[in-house]
Amino acid sequence: PAETPVMWPPGCAFLSQYTHHHLVAFLLTFFSYVLLHASRKTFSNVKVSISAQWTPSAQNTSFLPGETWEGNKLFADSEEATLFLGALDTIFLFSYAVGLYISGVIGDRLNLRYVLATGLCGSAIVEFIFGTLTEWLQFYNVYFYCSLWVLNGLLQSAVWPCVVAVMGNWFGKSGRGFVFGLWSACASVGNILGAFLASSVLKHGYEYAFLVTSVVQFAGGVVVFFGLLTSQRKLVSGRRRVLISVERDPDSHQPLMSDDEEGDEDAVCDGGYYSIQQQDEEPVSQAKPIGFCQAFCLPGVLPYSLAYACLKLVNYSFFFWLPFYLSNNFGWKEAQADRLSVWYDVGGIIGKGTVQGLISDFLGKRAPVLSVSLLLAMGSLVGYSHSPNDQVINGVLLATTGFLIGGPSNMISSAISADLGRQEALQGSQEALATVTGIVDGTGSIGAAGGQYLVSLIESKLGWMWVFYFFILMTGFSIVFIIPLIISEVRAMCRDRQARTHQL
Repeated sequence: PAETPVMWPPGCAFLSQYTHHHLVAFLLTFFSYVLLHASRKTFSNVKVSISAQWTPSAQNTSFLPGETWEGNKLFADSEEATLFLGALDTIFLFSYAVGLYISGVIGDRLNLRYVLATGLCGSAIVEFIFGTLTEWLQFYNVYFYCSLWVLNGLLQSAVWPCVVAVMGNWFGKSGRGFVFGLWSACASVGNILGAFLASSVLKHGYEYAFLVTSVVQFAGGVVVFFGLLTSQRKLVSGRRRVLISVERDPDSHQPLMSDDEEGDEDAVCDGGYYSIQQQDEEPVSQAKPIGFCQAFCLPGVLPYSLAYACLKLVNYSFFFWLPFYLSNNFGWKEAQADRLSVWYDVGGIIGKGTVQGLISDFLGKRAPVLSVSLLLAMGSLVGYSHSPNDQVINGVLLATTGFLIGGPSNMISSAISADLGRQEALQGSQEALATVTGIVDGTGSIGAAGGQYLVSLIESKLGWMWVFYFFILMTGFSIVFIIPLIISEVRAMCRDRQARTHQL
């Protein structure tokens, strides 16, 4: 018997085109980045413990005998350890940025599933060695730590362009702001998961926080390798016109392992069914990947990349330094600071997952929504810099700041990157999504990398208040870079409104 079509509420009719295959792709890519960010967040959550472990002090009596310290200490005092932690953040983000430029190009040329699984599993192994194995062996070496973090940045850079490309392959522009906004909450969900995992085992030693997150991430990479279907084209095969019910697909319960890249058919999803049309008269040629320089010159790529460089600097400074700031500035215990820091990510989830994504879809424009949010974010940064020593008030201000900063940051890195990688200017060359995503996120990571060492330097010389002044300045620059796009999109909105008025 025929299946009754699902009735979607007004404004969500675009959801009717999605099937359980879309849901599987959504969830696998979502949780891939959740696990990656959970393990990445572990490092920022245990900075106080690592600093204490690397520094001989009267307070440090929990891990090693006092006589061992003179042989194993890395730094003379906590200030040197803090600067090195900032340097590690900078090293990671610079290597991450370089890797994004490379992995985006690789992702458009190799199988996305292989690249994604390699990044997840390889990064998990490196983090296990960095945080767990070195502590078990009581091996402490600055150069070894730096080398591992360079490798970790390169491996992690393979993940984001690939998951965005997979999402772009599965979800069209209709409703992309909402779908990608909801999906891009993966980073914030990962931060929350990482904070709770780290705080729950931190009493046993920071090495166990790295152990738990790295093992879970490695397992996630294995699941992705055997379960991810990277595009709709891999659902269909054959050279004659057929109609396949996705709900009755005989292969729907088999592992999604097909890597057949033949593009002889055009698959169109219509209400849960795929119509495969054979192109006998004019075979469709394989889409050629776009060059790196060509992708950089696409309309909108450069201004959004520069804006994201400033915005990611602020967003990642909260990511890397917030638990450390809460613990040192207010004197709260490290586990308390870890749990309180998740409110920044809660605000980011709301901002990018529901409100801002829906508004940008409704308007059909991204830049005006970003500009309003960023202007308000500058005010929220001023407010948070004057937060009192009260966890409830601090949590509310954190959630507000995360809503206004985390939302635009993830909209640029996900929905806007997907828009730029599928724009009309590409014409026949559509294989640019991973390359464009790598360029945008790579440029953002360069800005974030430079900012992490500056944060530790400004804090040590001038104090935390000047760090927040620095954040406000960078947020303002992110608006400046997209002013031409704001003006262009506002004018387009005005023209559309005038055209509708004349039609009435």
